[in-house]
Amino acid sequence: MSVATSIVSILLAALLTISAAIKLTRREPYVQGYLKVGVPEDRLNQLAILLLAGACGLLLGLAWETIGVAAAAALLAYFAVAIAFHLRADDAESLPVPVAMALLAAAVLALHAI
Repeated sequence: MSVATSIVSILLAALLTISAAIKLTRREPYVQGYLKVGVPEDRLNQLAILLLAGACGLLLGLAWETIGVAAAAALLAYFAVAIAFHLRADDAESLPVPVAMALLAAAVLALHAI
């Protein structure tokens, strides 16, 4: 495993943990953002759990590569769906975050392949 794989995996895991914490805080501006794209407030805990599972998978993937590949692929799918939700809601203002996260997940996946 390369140093680059470790760095990008740890960075993405940290960002996922922050994103999960934001979902769990339920602060009004964030809740309104999720409602705008069609995500009901009662689903935020489930999304946070998925992000935390992805973060754990990325970190476990540093020791067990198969888990890291599976986590990166699942996160790429998660953020592809998030991008689709933002596009469907015509929410270009919030689009950079899921795009950046998807690119990081794709980078982890590509780095595991090398």
